[in-house]
Amino acid sequence: MIGSLCLPTRAVIIPSDANDLSRLNQEFNGGGQRPSTDIIESLNDSAELIAVAEIGGKVVGFGCAQSFRSFCYNGLQGEITELYVSEAVRRKGIATSLIFYLEENLKKRGVKSVKVLTGRRNNAAIKTYEQCNFHQDDELLLKKKL
Repeated sequence: MIGSLCLPTRAVIIPSDANDLSRLNQEFNGGGQRPSTDIIESLNDSAELIAVAEIGGKVVGFGCAQSFRSFCYNGLQGEITELYVSEAVRRKGIATSLIFYLEENLKKRGVKSVKVLTGRRNNAAIKTYEQCNFHQDDELLLKKKL
């Protein structure tokens, strides 16, 4: 604990987190809030790793990560898939703490390296990841709707 900042020390495991995640996800991704029941169902049906950060008992940020196997690679692969901190509490080390928490838990799963995808012009996120020793490579994301 640093002041009133509670560093992420737990995965999402309590139902009240679903309401907070719905609110934060809407801030992050836009659109309507996802129903808490959908979030709880997703949490129960997934091996996704989710961490939350709290200040004064209020969830102010979250991070998500996945680990997976592929026959193409030796060992378990990891990816940080989402990371969001409420704008009002940014620049307090919360994102870095969430990244560290996710990395430590991915290591416990046996992951040796982790990747992350962020927007090319998301300079704040790029800087945060680089401060956590991530480096840019030359991969390009292509996608389409099915």
